[in-house]
Amino acid sequence: MVGGLFFLLVGCSTPPIERNPYLPDLRFSIPVNLNLPQYDNLLFAGGAILLPNHGHKGVIVFNLNGNSYLAWEASCPNHLPNDCSQTQIVGVLAECSCEDYQYSLATGQLLNPEEGEDTPFPMIMYQTVLRGNTLEISN
Repeated sequence: MVGGLFFLLVGCSTPPIERNPYLPDLRFSIPVNLNLPQYDNLLFAGGAILLPNHGHKGVIVFNLNGNSYLAWEASCPNHLPNDCSQTQIVGVLAECSCEDYQYSLATGQLLNPEEGEDTPFPMIMYQTVLRGNTLEISN
């Protein structure tokens, strides 16, 4: 019985997490005062804005359901940053003009991978904490 338990513990290892090779890890903290008019679009579910001077190519902030916020790296995660790799907000999607990739702002997942592409990377998510009317975004 003890040998079977040992086998079970050894057989349940977790695969290593693969880090995105195109976008190195950055450290930053951004306070967003939701009372300011430039952030009005974040007051409603489905609203999104681009904070262009943060992260690799900017940070996209998305209001998921009225009181939950998600923050994503705006650089397309499936190639090195270049002139066309900053994703643009199109409704509840982020689109990369390099190869017309579309990502869900609710999940960060690539919605239209190229046929035969091996495990495309999702968007890189940043941490969000809402304190009163200030949304803090960090990595």
